[in-house]
Amino acid sequence: MGSPDFLVIGHVSRDRVEGGYRPGGTATYSALTARSLGRRAAVITSASPDLNLDELFCDIEVLCVPSPVTTTFVNICEADSRQQYIEAVADKIPNGSVSPHWRSTPVVHLGPIANEFDEDMIDLFPDSLLGLTPQGWLRQWDGQGWVFPRPWRTARRFLHRIDALFVSEQDLAGEATGLRSELHLPRMAVVTEGAEGATLHYQGHSTHIAPRETQAIDPTGAGDIFAAAFLVRLAETGHPHEAARFASVAASLSVEQAGVASIPDRAQIESYLTSTP
Repeated sequence: MGSPDFLVIGHVSRDRVEGGYRPGGTATYSALTARSLGRRAAVITSASPDLNLDELFCDIEVLCVPSPVTTTFVNICEADSRQQYIEAVADKIPNGSVSPHWRSTPVVHLGPIANEFDEDMIDLFPDSLLGLTPQGWLRQWDGQGWVFPRPWRTARRFLHRIDALFVSEQDLAGEATGLRSELHLPRMAVVTEGAEGATLHYQGHSTHIAPRETQAIDPTGAGDIFAAAFLVRLAETGHPHEAARFASVAASLSVEQAGVASIPDRAQIESYLTSTP
């Protein structure tokens, strides 16, 4: 398969939906997006043996830390709000699970969803284009599993080491509001805004990325698809604004279907970009 050029670290999750479960989590959507865009993707995760990662991650190299359970979420959507609870949390992903060989991967996307690795994982990739979706460090849960926001109190110690930070307007609500004032610390940051598009913060300027018009069926995973597409295109071009537009189109295409089948390929994205001024 050759050495990976896009590495994602985080829990693969099972998301309970009507009639059963479907795969989810930043690691899932990011790795599958990178593969769809032609990258040699790899994943480091933790899950139970009954989760068929070979089937999910065809042509993607996977290192799985064995766990008695797989991280499992239930999303309860009402109107424009979503309430979430967590049924199970897989084991932590230790820094030692990242081999020295993979620490030089050109593009790395860290995607914690349940505080599954420590923040100093960031230090393992000094030479990589390093993206971070910190959702799992912006939430906690009570004894019944109900999920609610929490502040990322040590963010200032780590954000200056990040090349691209990805957060949503929902992430910045509640206890995590303070993170908004720290978006200047990473080299660049993107705040995704759902149907309103996204805002790129780069070199002291904020640029709104207009959305592609779409008929949304399921927004699940759109932010993770945006992040992976952004990192892929940034690695190719070095231009954050071009990467943001590319990623915005990728995310908008993804909401037109449900689950991992929604992930677009490069031809779909470029077809829209070349036909739109």
